[in-house]
Amino acid sequence: MTKLIIFTDLHMVPEGTTIIGLDPYQRLANGIAHVNRYHADADRVIFTGDLAHHADRASYERLKTLTDQLLPPAAIMIGNHDRRDVFLDVFADAVTDDDGFVQQVVDFGDCRAILLDTLFAPPYDYPNSHAGLLCQKRLTWLDRQLAEAGDRPVLIFMHHPPHATGFTGMDMIRLVNEVEFYALVKNHGNVRHIFAGHVHRTISGSSRGIPFSVFKSPVHQQPMPFDAPDASLSVDEPAAYGIAVVTKDGVLVHTEDYEIARRDAAFA
Repeated sequence: MTKLIIFTDLHMVPEGTTIIGLDPYQRLANGIAHVNRYHADADRVIFTGDLAHHADRASYERLKTLTDQLLPPAAIMIGNHDRRDVFLDVFADAVTDDDGFVQQVVDFGDCRAILLDTLFAPPYDYPNSHAGLLCQKRLTWLDRQLAEAGDRPVLIFMHHPPHATGFTGMDMIRLVNEVEFYALVKNHGNVRHIFAGHVHRTISGSSRGIPFSVFKSPVHQQPMPFDAPDASLSVDEPAAYGIAVVTKDGVLVHTEDYEIARRDAAFA
């Protein structure tokens, strides 16, 4: 069995700063404390990008003080709010591929996890850079990792969903070359689940026959109804992280609203 904890869209800010009145540092600190208490046996804690709201060094340094407190090992990815160079300057031990992209493979006893860098930059040309991209170098790398996995079950982690989610504003800035991505993935036939963030909602379903899960942020969430065209519209809802458990029978996916879960349990 493999247990993975998934945090996404941390949006860390400098000290004294908030997002819609919420403190990203304290929200994540509570989440990490919750993981250390209840899931210290996790095989990895995976962070799927949008680590810092403005990609500034001070925010990455604040984030590192929190990730260093984790009891399980961490694997960190980047998203559209991040800057690859600033992130790597602070997280000097972060894993990259041979081309400098923040992506890696983690092999467990019963599966292979592939973590992708979908940052559509440089140049940092916003709002265009808020969409996701897997360039030819990254697609070639993914192709190689899938081939090497053979018949082993593969889990793919990426910041940008490679499919529509129903949130119209966010769907406009999803992975732009999803057709190429899915053609490559389907060619190998060993991907069992795709995990993403970006949307700030808990979403599950399947696309092209492959199950997917999208998780909420520890900070602000995308409000319902989901046909809002503004991707920046945010609401204060419970902070969350995801839990993925791989067994011989398949993949189990849970979401933990840990701000609520920190309350004492009682028999009903």
